[in-house]
Amino acid sequence: MIRKIFGAVYLVYGLLMFIVTMLVVIIPIWIISLLPEPYRARAIHPVFRLWMGVFMLLIFCPVVRRGKKYFAKGQNYVVVINHNSYMDIPVSSPWIPGPNKTLGKIEMTKVPLFGLIYKAGAIIIDRKNQDSRRESFSKMQDTLSKGIHLCLYPEGTRNKTDKPLQPFYDGAFITAIKTQTPIIPGILLNTKKVLCQKNILLTRPSVIYFHFLEPIPTKGLTLEDLSSLKSKVHDLMESYYVNNKNKFA
Repeated sequence: MIRKIFGAVYLVYGLLMFIVTMLVVIIPIWIISLLPEPYRARAIHPVFRLWMGVFMLLIFCPVVRRGKKYFAKGQNYVVVINHNSYMDIPVSSPWIPGPNKTLGKIEMTKVPLFGLIYKAGAIIIDRKNQDSRRESFSKMQDTLSKGIHLCLYPEGTRNKTDKPLQPFYDGAFITAIKTQTPIIPGILLNTKKVLCQKNILLTRPSVIYFHFLEPIPTKGLTLEDLSSLKSKVHDLMESYYVNNKNKFA
């Protein structure tokens, strides 16, 4: 009972901190959103990083990164990340070194105020619309051609199972192969603790770890290599997650 009371208080506090900090940055983000790409992504990334850096400290969830060295100067990447919680969203994109865009659901753009921010930093897709899904591929390729990283969750949705990872969808890997862009796997640890899916009242603060793994090249690969590439990345990420989740608990 005490844990649930603490969780409820912490949840309300976290929501208030998010709204307060969002109101501080919404006007600068709106102004930046008027810029064309790639200038928008380059200008908005430090704002997102500052905003989320302050917010995560205010809710007592500092983010610790490892593997920044794998991001070579002048090279952009398809960064694929495991997806355990809604807490992955404020952590992933701001802590990727350099400007990046993610693939975002159109439903999120309808959230008052936050929807404006969401649209500014994401490639919006309507998953119920086949034309929108098809167009998202060309938009992702265009983003990479402008030197911007892609931040993608290949599981497609939050992992609500007891398995380390869900099966991966093809989209991130098709895009990486077609553009010959290397893939950097990213592993998030402890976000499920902060925002518990099974019982939201068990929400609690925790250090969040964001580990980047060595890049996986795609140069010379074709779509015939899609299945093996996807399996290679999945197995690598799953192994790392299983071997490290208790070390950083």
